[in-house]
Amino acid sequence: MDTDHRPPVDRLTGLTTAHVADACLRAGVAVRCAPAALRPALPGRRLAGPVRPARHSGSVDVFLEAIDRASPGEVLVVDDGGRTDRACVGDLVVREAHAAGLAGLVVWGLHRDAGDLAAVGLPVFSLGAVPTGPLELDPRPTGALDAAQVGPWTVDPGDLVLADDDGVLFVPADRADELADLARSIRDTERRQADRIRAGETLRTQLGFDDYLTARAADPTLTFRAHLRTVGGAIEE
Repeated sequence: MDTDHRPPVDRLTGLTTAHVADACLRAGVAVRCAPAALRPALPGRRLAGPVRPARHSGSVDVFLEAIDRASPGEVLVVDDGGRTDRACVGDLVVREAHAAGLAGLVVWGLHRDAGDLAAVGLPVFSLGAVPTGPLELDPRPTGALDAAQVGPWTVDPGDLVLADDDGVLFVPADRADELADLARSIRDTERRQADRIRAGETLRTQLGFDDYLTARAADPTLTFRAHLRTVGGAIEE
């Protein structure tokens, strides 16, 4: 098993993907959201952990090797090229990951054994389910355990993955502390704004929307984000 060099994921645990995505935008970090078709097999599950990549080519041994190298808390990120004609992960791989203490799986492809996966309870995010497993065995690609492709993004053990009902997000581990601070600030601002709406003060009032419309009429180049910076209400800078 590899020496444990886990990235600092703990501070991001409990934050939503939406808040962390907004934090990436504010920090100038690429917002690496997986395509929207990548969904939780079990709604309501949340996932956060360092990436443990594996590129599938038709045989389960690549997953077993990745799990053998993994440390507890990591997330098995499976690259099956986004294929939707076969499942690449089933209950045995998920049970093995669970037994090894992994936090869950993100599968750029399909899963099967949906009922058994529900019984295990480990978070699994994939493109959906289909009954058939691999129908052919391709040559194992070079670097199959070094990186994985998920949609347009290539991720590796230097990345963290967060997932919830909104989807899947990848962030660089070396920016985790900064992103966590920003995400918490955004979350807390939104919570205060929601409380004020519930108390009867509209968001338009909180953000001086009438003033913005008046200022924009005088200066059509004024953007809403620029206005928000002046009133201290920006949550999407």
